[in-house]
Amino acid sequence: MQDASKEHYMTRTREVGTLWIGGPLSWMEQLCLKSFVDQGQKVTLFSYEEIPNVPAGVIRRDGREVIDTDDFIKYEQKNSYALFADLFRLHMIHQNPGMIWVDTDVYCHRPMAYESDYVFGYELPGAHRVNNAVLGMPADSQLLSDMLDFTSDRFSIAPFLPKKRQEKMRKQADKGNPEHITQQPWGVWGPMMVTHFVHTLGLQDHVLPLNAFYPLTFRERLKFLRNASIAEGLITSETTALHLWASNKRQLGNLHNGLPPKDSYLEKLIDRHGINPHLAPIKGRGTAVFDSALIDEVAANDVTVVADLTGEARVLTLALHHKFDCDIQLINADRRGELGATDAPWIADYSAFLTENDVDPDRIKVIRDDKDLRPVDVLCNLSGFGDAYKVRFLAKFLDRCLHASSQLFMDIRKGSGAFPFLRDYGSNTVLSTREVAGKSVTRISLAPEPPEPDDAESTWAVIATELAGQEGWYRAGTNGHSFVYTPRSKDTLVVTFDNLDIAMTKRTDRRPWGYSFIKEQGWSMLGVLAGGWTWYREQWVSDQFDQLQQDGFFSQFKRVVFYGASMGGYAACAFSPAAPGCDVVAISPQSTVDKSVVPWETRYKVVWDRDFSGKYGDAAAVSAAAGRVTILYDPYEPLDAQHAARFRNDNVQHLRAPLLGHRLGSSLNQMGILNPIILGALEGTLTAQGYYELLRARKDFARYQKELFNRTIAKGHGKLAKKLGEHILAKNQNRAVRRGLDALD
Repeated sequence: MQDASKEHYMTRTREVGTLWIGGPLSWMEQLCLKSFVDQGQKVTLFSYEEIPNVPAGVIRRDGREVIDTDDFIKYEQKNSYALFADLFRLHMIHQNPGMIWVDTDVYCHRPMAYESDYVFGYELPGAHRVNNAVLGMPADSQLLSDMLDFTSDRFSIAPFLPKKRQEKMRKQADKGNPEHITQQPWGVWGPMMVTHFVHTLGLQDHVLPLNAFYPLTFRERLKFLRNASIAEGLITSETTALHLWASNKRQLGNLHNGLPPKDSYLEKLIDRHGINPHLAPIKGRGTAVFDSALIDEVAANDVTVVADLTGEARVLTLALHHKFDCDIQLINADRRGELGATDAPWIADYSAFLTENDVDPDRIKVIRDDKDLRPVDVLCNLSGFGDAYKVRFLAKFLDRCLHASSQLFMDIRKGSGAFPFLRDYGSNTVLSTREVAGKSVTRISLAPEPPEPDDAESTWAVIATELAGQEGWYRAGTNGHSFVYTPRSKDTLVVTFDNLDIAMTKRTDRRPWGYSFIKEQGWSMLGVLAGGWTWYREQWVSDQFDQLQQDGFFSQFKRVVFYGASMGGYAACAFSPAAPGCDVVAISPQSTVDKSVVPWETRYKVVWDRDFSGKYGDAAAVSAAAGRVTILYDPYEPLDAQHAARFRNDNVQHLRAPLLGHRLGSSLNQMGILNPIILGALEGTLTAQGYYELLRARKDFARYQKELFNRTIAKGHGKLAKKLGEHILAKNQNRAVRRGLDALD
């Protein structure tokens, strides 16, 4: 037999293609797709729905170009779309001559520059079984024609199945009950079929050796999860694409929190390509669902604090931190809900896990005293009160830690009485049910009812009326929206946009954003409060701005500045036409959330059904009436950058905050430069030069250092990344950079 690897591997640049069905990608798919991009190999991802987290550089195409269907058949016994993928790859190759199929768990070790159109390899020693995780063949070949013909019959009886199985299937068919392909054995349209036709047609000389794609066989797959040197010792010079075996996901989910194990080959790869696994943990495999899947159940558009009562939600807290840059609280409670100075055993391990995964220790707080319990956005009580412990001891934490928009995740053991206990706290949604030690345990998410105020003086109406004073006013509107005007100087009016729930539950002073800051400047303030994540798309709000403009309210001030961040940033721009000539300061704003205008906006599902039309609708368009519109945003946050790019009027000033994320206000605050930036912006004295001089402080900011280092790696600049990493570590001990630097060695 010829050496197929030498015969095949020459200098022909090849395009690869793959398919994804099933929502967002995990870090494993991101890694594999990114590896082809980083190796300079063109890679196309076909899909039948929008996928929000595809790495940059990957070509996107609609799967309906290949097979126009909504019938995604799967191997029912394993709840896997691998069956549809087996069919799809054949049609993809047929319609795209020269394209090589790769599974989404195939990593590009080096470019697949194969001259021959036949690209497939043996998956086991013994030179017989051919796998289809990497599959290429001539579009007009007999091999492809035979397999397309075979898969056209969904009730066919494969001649390569065991004879007893074939006989059983024929008997069923004779009785008028043929066995559908979805009920047949795993791989019948996959490796089994490919192997059969390759040998039947005598194409063995075209099969690449084991080391080409499968130097770590299925039986050796767990070695990817062990020390990196083990896998590296098995990869050879023949290896191009490397099958990482998606079946490892079960082990990763059950034993490694859905993340690559420390010091493993997988961790080395994600560091090499700048993939952040915490933003896309592995959430399930087949019918199994892991704790990491809870991130998809978080309803909030923003999370500032997450708290864990039992130490069982470390994957969720980590994912929330990396997604929202939120603080993490570990509540040191015993089984009776008592807090104490002596830490429970899980506290130290939990803290170590977080810091090892790039959480700054300053962002972790251990709660050891009842007086430190505060409202949080997400409260986790997994395998705790209502399951392992008596549910009545949960009351204190629900009373003190939940606010109107909080979310509670907890497990409830049948017979614990937890469901009746929770009735007074809100409505729950069942997420999953499992058997534990013979008892049914149900995981739920609870959305609390807004708590009753302790007394009349604590209501927002009373607070707002007090803030307005005798010369100002407070107006309550529909669905929790309101305006409060606090008059001071006629020189400057600052119009701020805030969420009432945040003002009432997350700020100890219960004031709209910037109230004290604006008061110190002697400026007048108009606070516009939303009754939730509504993007102020309430007719009453629009009517109020119309009335204020008609009454000449804004014209009494020399300067009017509209300010907001994210949702509030959208509103600051969108409602600026009510005060023509005003200045606008918006941090990470959306231009609109109208899906017909921005179909690429995959966040904020809660508001997708709102009407964004009208004169206060598209913020990018209507803000043309403003004097100056200052947009602060991170150009490396793709969705934020796309929104910022829609603001194209001559009055727009774009101020970039690279690698500081969507919540860049939090990053600027941690660097100590938020106040001077906002003060200058509101005063109208902030210049681009002055802004970027202040932004130099980011060079010593841990998050910026980590993101810059990872981006340098992702761009394939290994030598530069090494110099950068050494420079950073000479200034401070950045754990994430240290780990990435070790992976480069």
